[in-house]
Amino acid sequence: ARAVLADASVLVLDEATSALDAESERLVQKALSNLTTGRTTIVIAHRLSTVRRADLIVVVERGRIVESGKHAELLALGGAYRRLYELQFADEEEEMLVNRES
Repeated sequence: ARAVLADASVLVLDEATSALDAESERLVQKALSNLTTGRTTIVIAHRLSTVRRADLIVVVERGRIVESGKHAELLALGGAYRRLYELQFADEEEEMLVNRES
């Protein structure tokens, strides 16, 4: 909050939405989108929904950078990011398939 009030040019958000339910996370993401416009923003997150639209995603495992790129690029690589994505969104994708078949 202080960084926003001070009109800082760089923001660091460390797990900003980790304790929120999906609806609250969506609302916070929308607000953050407005606040981060025109600023360099470093987002540290385990939830991939938080970083999907980032200009650059850096994947760190055991303290080492293992991949970097945009969301679609990282999915196409089929590596660490793809595995995390499949773990986090498997239930949603399954639910969408069930709804389509109904």
